[in-house]
Amino acid sequence: MRGYTHDKDRYLKRLRRIEGQVRGIARMIDEDEYCIDVLTQVSAVTKALQAVSLGLLDEHLQHCVAEALADGGDEAEAKVKEASEAIARLVRS
Repeated sequence: MRGYTHDKDRYLKRLRRIEGQVRGIARMIDEDEYCIDVLTQVSAVTKALQAVSLGLLDEHLQHCVAEALADGGDEAEAKVKEASEAIARLVRS
């Protein structure tokens, strides 16, 4: 079981909402909407995706990494490294 499994429906609902927002942005561009209005919507989608990312990261740390640390060994070290790399990717984006 994945760390986010208990919140899977909430994540899927949020991602569907984001998908609708992205379609809305495409429609805005197709209809030649004002640049700042489009950029405002892009910013909203970006923030929404960041919120999903942070939620998934939190779930990963609380479930997958914590479990690996409790078990110890090479798996724990690998999970911590994997989480650190994921955090670095999120910070760069």
